Amino acid sequence: MGDIERLSIMQPYVFPYIGYFHLIEASDKIVFYDDVTYIKQGWINRNRILLQDKDFLFTIPLENASSFRLILETKPLSGDKYQEKFLGLIRSVYRKAPYYSEVYKLIESVIIQEHDNVADLAISSITAVYDYLGKEIKWTKSSTCSPQTRGMGKADRLIQITKDLGYRKYVNPIGGLELYDRGYFNSQGVELNFIQSREVPYKQFNDQFVPWLSILDILMFNDITEINKQFSAYDII
Repeated sequence: MGDIERLSIMQPYVFPYIGYFHLIEASDKIVFYDDVTYIKQGWINRNRILLQDKDFLFTIPLENASSFRLILETKPLSGDKYQEKFLGLIRSVYRKAPYYSEVYKLIESVIIQEHDNVADLAISSITAVYDYLGKEIKWTKSSTCSPQTRGMGKADRLIQITKDLGYRKYVNPIGGLELYDRGYFNSQGVELNFIQSREVPYKQFNDQFVPWLSILDILMFNDITEINKQFSAYDII
């Protein structure tokens, strides 16, 4: 293990916002939670980009998406029609951004790949960002590392996966404050912490800053040195 020795477990999102990356950065390893139910209208295949100085929600279309299927059973729409539509949106929105050329290549390399399911697409989008930044990411999938934990209660499964991988510290997004009890985790031998992201303002096209957009927006407007600084803009509580 690395120096952090914390585990995080999170559903895989396609080009998520920076808070997702704060969770990864606060962890020694992330488990992509791919064998849980797909959530319609969630963030798995959607996020926000900048369009005419406002946030705009993009969606990666899926084949027969259903809340009765697991994420790993949910596939991106086949064919290149949606791929070209998405890439066309990126071109029209960001073509004048300072780092458009290299970031567009990153996006294109992810989108044009064939993926068996939306989890793999999302994981590719996240690992591509790490490759671009020259940073390391250690990860696995829950369907691979702890499939036997499926069916357990939410908290109990997180605790068991953490233990299965040899960790005793687990870090969760801040929204989990209302879901998970530190005392219960401690009673099971796992220390529970949460990530609080700090806002990281930067220059977009105009003076009004639109926060918490997809990582794509940060990549388009910031150099690698600045992005690495932004990746550390969080607190563990």
